[in-house]
Amino acid sequence: MDSCDPRTRAYKNGKTFDECRVIARDLCLVLSRKVDQSGSVTWDDILEASGHDELVYKLALKYLRQDGYDIGDWKAPRVTKPTA
Repeated sequence: MDSCDPRTRAYKNGKTFDECRVIARDLCLVLSRKVDQSGSVTWDDILEASGHDELVYKLALKYLRQDGYDIGDWKAPRVTKPTA
């Protein structure tokens, strides 16, 4: 029986989901430093930093939110420092 294994499915450029997670985690470290220095980062900057890879982009936003950053919404598409 053939079935899809989500751990080995290739996404953009042949990367697996686990590889995309590692890339997004590394990207979050860079982006969090940038947010801490400048106060905010736009969603467009995150998309560009992720190489226009939708999965990495979405995971990066998810991880930033988990780290306590305000990821904004469609009215204010930017990531800002966490509020106290």
